[in-house]
Amino acid sequence: MKILKEEAVFNWAAIKLWKILSDVTRCDWIDTVDNIEMEGDCRVFEMAGMGKIKERIIKLDNASMELQYSAVETPAPINHHLATIKISESGDNESLLCWTTEIDPEIFADAIHQGMLISIKGLRKVLEES
Repeated sequence: MKILKEEAVFNWAAIKLWKILSDVTRCDWIDTVDNIEMEGDCRVFEMAGMGKIKERIIKLDNASMELQYSAVETPAPINHHLATIKISESGDNESLLCWTTEIDPEIFADAIHQGMLISIKGLRKVLEES
């Protein structure tokens, strides 16, 4: 199993960043997704180049600003996937995003890591446009 980790500082209050991330059907910050629908505790979407993906929302905690989800159905043969995004204040009008993803098999790690980086860039763009 491979563990990926990205940290990014945003020049925005943590609550503003959390407002975007906590809306688990919001996809304007995810470059390759046009629509997300909920099926019970799972979000379902089509990802360009990958196909239909179903992710179970494990934790959505507004108090700690933490989101945890796991891909439970994908076209790729994934044995294990667990992602955690945590937002915290890091100064006046500044926040820290910490995103970790566990993935097995490791062959998918590079693609997932690139997706994380692209999504962080997308978050910055959405915040700048708001």
